[in-house]
Amino acid sequence: MNALLEPEIIAALYEASMAGVQVDLIVRGVCALRPGIPGLSDNIRVRSIIGRFLEHHRVFYFQSSNDVFLSSADWMDRNFFRRIEVCFPVLDDKLKKRVIDESLKAYLADNVHAWEMDGDGRYKRRTPERGKGMSAQAALLEKLASSAS
Repeated sequence: MNALLEPEIIAALYEASMAGVQVDLIVRGVCALRPGIPGLSDNIRVRSIIGRFLEHHRVFYFQSSNDVFLSSADWMDRNFFRRIEVCFPVLDDKLKKRVIDESLKAYLADNVHAWEMDGDGRYKRRTPERGKGMSAQAALLEKLASSAS
């Protein structure tokens, strides 16, 4: 997503972390949640991908149930309470696999344009190991270019 600011959602994510749920968030812009705080958010990781394109998927994947949802909204007060937004499930298994494998996994593996947030809200740039750079945006461009020809 682009922004995570809504206080009740943040509280629910902290509650999930305290219950032992691993939460990986890809938030391109502003994020009021603080990851990695012992006893509160130590099961939450927040990363931001700042690359060539100003794009941010709004994909929600629940691994335990294999549910995938796509949404138009960032998790902000105005989007939840003052706008009409849509969130819908991806029901087709082939499409779910595509969203998970070609989008989410690529963005979670990115180590070229990824920044990871610490408990103080500061970001540290991920750096690739020698010769093992992975750019999610470059990988998706390559995939799209090869499927178009």
